[in-house]
Amino acid sequence: MKNIKGTFWLLLLAMTAAWLLADTLIPDPFTYFSFRAVFIQYSGVIGVGMMSVAMVLSVRPTWLERPLNGLDKMYRLHKWVGITGLVFAVLHWWLAQGTKWMVGWGWLSRPDRRPPTDESVSQLEQWLQSQRGLAESLGEWAFYAAVILIAAALIRWIPYRLFRNTHKWLAVVYLVLAYHSLVLIKTEYWSQPVGWVVAILLLSGSASALLSLTGRIGRKRQVQGVIESIDSHPGVRVVEGRIGLDDGWKGHMPGQFAFAKSKSAEGAHPYTIASAWNPNEPGLTFIVKELGDWTGQLQKWLKVGMPVTVEGPYGCFDFNDQLPRQIWVGAGIGITPFIAKMKHLAQYPGKQEIDLFHVTSDVDEAAFDKLKADASAANVTLHLMVAPRDGRLTPDQIRTAIPEWRSASLWFCGPAAFGNSMRKDFLAHGLPTEHFHQELFAMR
Repeated sequence: MKNIKGTFWLLLLAMTAAWLLADTLIPDPFTYFSFRAVFIQYSGVIGVGMMSVAMVLSVRPTWLERPLNGLDKMYRLHKWVGITGLVFAVLHWWLAQGTKWMVGWGWLSRPDRRPPTDESVSQLEQWLQSQRGLAESLGEWAFYAAVILIAAALIRWIPYRLFRNTHKWLAVVYLVLAYHSLVLIKTEYWSQPVGWVVAILLLSGSASALLSLTGRIGRKRQVQGVIESIDSHPGVRVVEGRIGLDDGWKGHMPGQFAFAKSKSAEGAHPYTIASAWNPNEPGLTFIVKELGDWTGQLQKWLKVGMPVTVEGPYGCFDFNDQLPRQIWVGAGIGITPFIAKMKHLAQYPGKQEIDLFHVTSDVDEAAFDKLKADASAANVTLHLMVAPRDGRLTPDQIRTAIPEWRSASLWFCGPAAFGNSMRKDFLAHGLPTEHFHQELFAMR
């Protein structure tokens, strides 16, 4: 979280600083209309800049994974910059359109427009001026479309398939807004740092939009496979599937995840990999809980022998540190990255002392037996808590069970609210921020 928060504020402040080198938010004389003129430019630069960053992040650039600590964090940043871009777009739209309404209602009096004094206008500037009317009209309608599509992405009860099929149209909306910005940004900005920044962002965002529209996102990391086995654990509402992979998968680290697609109309969904990598038996195991519309259908849909497309691996939830102890907390289906790591440790034992706390509301003795066997093989101390019987896991219970917690790192995967409360509590008690690791497994 620290990396993406810092990146978010760095982006916002850097774009603001670049714009302030070229313009000011305190024009002289300071009037409503003089302020409107400069703030429309500022909000336009920040709005399209943030949307450009969101577009770049949407194509899953692997070179940003390590600096931002994983694709899950990148998607969180994608969400933040997208919302910020929308907020500035709303301000931009209101000052542009709302002012016209207020003039029409008689609330404001528009000052007389002065004709340009410099008639030595280049052909490029003449072309840009000829495009202003079209750019304004297209930009307004693109803004309305962006509001609807981003709102649809934020409303959780909208099914994932509908979200996926509508969200991709934001690439078209972005290209229209890029044209709108290119035409309407002040011409003198292009010779200054703010213009260079906007140019880079528009080019990067437009290239990313074209990648999205042509279906090329993640294509180089896709491998074909086939379902080799399916197992069900009804007590915990979980389906476990093993996928054999064709050549091309370069391996993965425990804790990483991949996108799997078995139905074209549904598209690819992200799942944590629940198996260690063995190049002699190339394959992946996914453990999926019935939590939504699509995952609830998997039990009936999946069949042995069914072809599957897998893309990845992604993520930096890799258990990589040099501390003597690790504390793992897997809540519900958040247990899956820890299963993968235990299978890895069974093959390649480590020296760290590890305690795994698994909290679940469901009971399936067969699934519990598998978990106990994995923990035993990996030399991991398992603390199994069934919520209806044992109550909720608290930070105090962990600290009581592990008095040496200050010399440990804590790795959490599960519901975001639970993880956030645990993080806040442990940091308040002195655990260094860099020793708390949380998987933000929410793709929207």
